[in-house]
Amino acid sequence: MKRQVTMAILMSTLALAACHKKDKPADAPTVAAPDPAASAGPVVPLSAPAQTADQEEMARKQALLDYGTMEDKYLNDPKAQWAATAKASTTFGDDNGKEPSEVNVAKNVVGPSDDRSWTNNNQDKGFDWLEVGYAKPVNATELRVIFPGGQGVEAVSKVELQDADGKWNTIWSGISDVKQDKRGSRTWFVRTFDKTAYKVKGAKITIANNVQHGYKEVEAVQLVGE
Repeated sequence: MKRQVTMAILMSTLALAACHKKDKPADAPTVAAPDPAASAGPVVPLSAPAQTADQEEMARKQALLDYGTMEDKYLNDPKAQWAATAKASTTFGDDNGKEPSEVNVAKNVVGPSDDRSWTNNNQDKGFDWLEVGYAKPVNATELRVIFPGGQGVEAVSKVELQDADGKWNTIWSGISDVKQDKRGSRTWFVRTFDKTAYKVKGAKITIANNVQHGYKEVEAVQLVGE
């Protein structure tokens, strides 16, 4: 009997010791699982595969289609009107003592895009401006200026609108962010703004000649509004 009691006490002691071994000590350090991303090293981006000749041709045609779609939207905009009058600060050839050629005068800007344009007389000095008037004063939201070949589009430094009382209001000034549009033979300088509270009857585009070297040309100026 005494032997059985001793064996029972021994078994209880062993069981208790086993339980203590399984318990995690309160102050045992926690070992974080390894991060696969940390051991993978830096991610090296894969270079885009070179386009085939057919893909390049399709991309070229898509760019032309996008340009044509844009121009069609502008040219046929029911809320847009073309300039009815035009005058400019200078005209190419007006310093030679003779009348400038009709090829370069400001009145060529009147009406829709037709491959006729005004050309200024300064390549890299001073400022020039082109002023246009419209037959129907409107509450305007956008002005679009066409530069043949993009010549002068980077030199635009200010755009003003004239209200019905003849007052000029600057709607934009600064450095032009428009570059030559190589998809077509014309580059559109477009400025969109909140609808004017006043009726607009004219617009004035100022050009900083030294910002883009060479003579500047404008083919047409379109005002959008109702």
